[in-house]
Amino acid sequence: MSEEKSKQLLHLVFGGELESLEGMDFRDLEELDIVGIYPNYETAFAAWKSKAQMTVDNAHMRYFIVHMHKLLEPGIDD
Repeated sequence: MSEEKSKQLLHLVFGGELESLEGMDFRDLEELDIVGIYPNYETAFAAWKSKAQMTVDNAHMRYFIVHMHKLLEPGIDD
């Protein structure tokens, strides 16, 4: 198995409507949009970009990429 194949760099893409443009608090946690978990940053970025572009008219809507692999193994660098 190749090194690239064996190393999973999981990324979570999610978003929701923020209470204010200055903060990071969501208006309704039950309405969070869990887009998905992706095997690498490139595919996560593509999903993030698609969702962000679909909600461009709502200034309070924000999507994020969470580097899950860094949470699971904090001592490991990319």
